[in-house]
Amino acid sequence: MELLTIGAFARLSRLSPKALRLYDELELLRPARVDPDTGYRYYTASQLGRARLVAWLRRLGMPLAGIRAVCALPPAGAAREIGAYWARVEAETAVRRDLAAFLVAELTGEPGRDPMTMLELRHSAHTDRGLVRPANQDTVYAGRRLLAVADGFGPAGRSASGAAVAALRFLDEAAEPPADGLLGALEDAVRRAGEAVRDLTGGAHDAGTTLTALLWTGSRLALAHIGDSRAYLLRAGELYRFTRDHRVEPRSLLLLKALTGDADPVPDLRLHEPLPGDRYLLCSDGLTEAVPDARIAELLSGGAGAEGTVRALVDAALAAGAPDNVTCVVADVTGPVRAPAAAGRPATPGEPVV
Repeated sequence: MELLTIGAFARLSRLSPKALRLYDELELLRPARVDPDTGYRYYTASQLGRARLVAWLRRLGMPLAGIRAVCALPPAGAAREIGAYWARVEAETAVRRDLAAFLVAELTGEPGRDPMTMLELRHSAHTDRGLVRPANQDTVYAGRRLLAVADGFGPAGRSASGAAVAALRFLDEAAEPPADGLLGALEDAVRRAGEAVRDLTGGAHDAGTTLTALLWTGSRLALAHIGDSRAYLLRAGELYRFTRDHRVEPRSLLLLKALTGDADPVPDLRLHEPLPGDRYLLCSDGLTEAVPDARIAELLSGGAGAEGTVRALVDAALAAGAPDNVTCVVADVTGPVRAPAAAGRPATPGEPVV
């Protein structure tokens, strides 16, 4: 086996000797041989592919644990992992972009809806065991200010989803909107929900819950999301999806993030400015796994009220076999009570999903 000096290997891999020494220290690219007397590193030509891959993944910003995982996979698996990582980066960047735009508008006083303009939210909720599962582990809540769906899993799934939603209910029962802002209040509440789930499960990793919640003030909405339940918006006949599934792969049952006994919750957070005529849907994956987005959009646009639409959505999942629990909340925005002082039209969340 012919060995290459670190200088020769650096030239061939287009990496600096300093970078190669760093990758050695990080255990990402170990030399084939280290001289016991001089400490000089030697490599083989067969290591060039891994060297370039490590360098590219570092430039991509992938964490060290992710790089190790990718390097241990065959090419097809590595490609899937890189694609999943970049999808998460883009989704997280979009959430931060929305928050940054909101903060810029707030701090510069750009015109928007008068904060005293109060819209109304009329909603209906329903949960069903489905046709296969022996029990319903979903929990749903629809109150004056708070809408929430939690999908429990594992031996204590039902209790976990109930505890998570219960930890948020104080937001609905408060006499006034949160003084520290919608996002801050929701983030703190999700942290409490995580603590409640940990206390319940005793630190076990095989039980937990998703959580998707909307907090309403009458002029703004805040979203907190972790797991693979979903939030949608129907606006002017177009269906938009607010959330991304925190799954290992699109069709996987394994969640990257959820409220469990062994992890601190890190939810996606975003602010949204509603319009009269908007219709929101929160649902567990028992609906979205059984009913495609196109059919969901059709039912949401069907002209029925919130209660009739919820029933139609659940019935559609049951007609499709409903292998999982099915939970839905539909909320309609009506109003305003009085006209806004400034006519700023909120942007839609992105491209329609259908």
